[in-house]
Amino acid sequence: MTAYDPLHEPGKTPVGPFDLDVEIAATRQILDETAGLNIHDDNDMRSAAFSLNVRVRTLLAAIVAERGEGR
Repeated sequence: MTAYDPLHEPGKTPVGPFDLDVEIAATRQILDETAGLNIHDDNDMRSAAFSLNVRVRTLLAAIVAERGEGR
């Protein structure tokens, strides 16, 4: 047991189905939303880290699904 909550737990993966075009659009939106955050603000950086971590994992799952990997 850890004294903190991890950003990602390896046993928890995004659940699909995923549409790659939708996931790309959502990724662009998150990148736009986080681009202007204050790098010196701890809350902004935690928010960005969480949002981007989840988005990258979901985008990767969509790419894997598109390629037919894991079937």
